[in-house]
Amino acid sequence: MLTRKGDAKKSMIRLLGIETSCDETAVSILEVESRKSKVVKLQVRKHLVSSQVPIHRKYGGVVPEVAARSHVAEIVALLSEALGIDPDRASGGGTARRAPTDAFDAIAVTTGPGLATALRVGIEAGRVLAMLSGKPIVGVNHLEGHLASAWLNADNRKAWAYPMLALVVSGGHTELVLMKDACKYRIVGQTRDDAAGEAFDKTAKLMGLPYPGGPEIAKLALEGDPAGFDLPRPMMDDGSFDFSFSGLKTAVRLAWEPWTKGPETLREKAKRDLAASLQQAIVDVLVKKTIEAAEKFKAKGVLLVGGVSANTLLRDTLGSRIKDQGSDIAYLPSDKMYITDNAAMIAAAGYWRLAKGEQHDWRKLEAKPEWNL
Repeated sequence: MLTRKGDAKKSMIRLLGIETSCDETAVSILEVESRKSKVVKLQVRKHLVSSQVPIHRKYGGVVPEVAARSHVAEIVALLSEALGIDPDRASGGGTARRAPTDAFDAIAVTTGPGLATALRVGIEAGRVLAMLSGKPIVGVNHLEGHLASAWLNADNRKAWAYPMLALVVSGGHTELVLMKDACKYRIVGQTRDDAAGEAFDKTAKLMGLPYPGGPEIAKLALEGDPAGFDLPRPMMDDGSFDFSFSGLKTAVRLAWEPWTKGPETLREKAKRDLAASLQQAIVDVLVKKTIEAAEKFKAKGVLLVGGVSANTLLRDTLGSRIKDQGSDIAYLPSDKMYITDNAAMIAAAGYWRLAKGEQHDWRKLEAKPEWNL
């Protein structure tokens, strides 16, 4: 039974969120106050993220075993900070400043999808804390966490009404998710090969740009001509809500090859134009299919979540198109501070699950690297 602080009319719960699905180690404490089962106040008390981008940049991408080893050290440091533990005193046989389990009422930990070895680090941390504290724990789907990231915004919560459509777009995922209710989802469209974020990263690497490639492409695109290269818009008009970006990657490679041996000044201009053209092609496809799906399923709101949702052109274009429709569809993008992998979104999704009475046995929590919504 979930223990909440307060009386029958008003209650407060603090959730400890843990995220280690890929190359960010994150810990958060989310405080949710509700009255008659309705959330009246939400505060992110701790929002700690340690990124491994500098480590993986030299490899040009994430190396799973390196990521897992990095998580081990970082999760201890972040949990110590979030829970008020003094590592030096504790390791020396002393005691923490206060009981660390007093800082939370329940635990939410990412159990998939993601890198198996990375996921297990966070899961084991959550299992140990659940065992020691005796407090509830729930395993959270990382993608549901991204959906919940938009819910962390107070203005978004005011317009939160089902059904909603979410565009989940990141390095590993590109999906259109119909949200019928909290914790009730249906994937209505998804990539058949590469994710949009992967297309950004792989083409950036092709052009000699550092990892992660998405932000680098966006920077170059600011100075480029989006009509500079005639790139395809894969599956944009095929009538489905699915995506495909592998062919676009091939088109970029073929367009870039002639410029690799040309004068440097012309090559740099071509690089800017190609970045702008690639970005425009991806945004065109994502926006068109999202708008069409929202109309078909009569969505009351459109969420934009995931790492690629930080792209300014995508955020602005989707928002403008929704507004231009002249409908009552609400545009609900995540705040930029909760776009990349973080534990606040995992805690928020954990709250949804716990509010519906869902809890898990810490002894049976396992990594689900291929877990779909």
